[in-house]
Amino acid sequence: MTTSDHSVLTTKDIVVVDLMAETKEEATRALAQKLVDDGRVTDLEGFLEDVAAREAQLNTGLPGGIGIPHARSSHVVVPSVAIGTTSKGIPFGAEDGPAHLIFLIAAPDGAHDEHLHILAALARKLVHDDFKESLRNAKTPAEIAAIITKEVQK
Repeated sequence: MTTSDHSVLTTKDIVVVDLMAETKEEATRALAQKLVDDGRVTDLEGFLEDVAAREAQLNTGLPGGIGIPHARSSHVVVPSVAIGTTSKGIPFGAEDGPAHLIFLIAAPDGAHDEHLHILAALARKLVHDDFKESLRNAKTPAEIAAIITKEVQK
């Protein structure tokens, strides 16, 4: 298990460029495993159950090729955003097609509305095409993590 700087939402250790997944469940599992490996989530299956329960309420696909699975969970140690990019796209339920940018937002159970603040900050940036393009064009996990830290975490 590696542990990156937990004071930031995203590090290169929890970003996957060219995510290999066919379904939103596979994509979510791959990103959640990154969070476990980094010491940000304590129980993979428990966290995935919490994400699936949230997903069952409402699809988390957004227009413009975005997927934002998320959950508040007792299995989350620190607020985090794991990110995956994919050129082929993964269906997340958006009407306009598959997601090419996937953001798995994990918030601790006692975080009250912390995950909502993360979602809101991310959503404010995702309406800007230049922000989405900068993420799509980034070639390395470190580049993506730096963009998120600069533009979303501030």
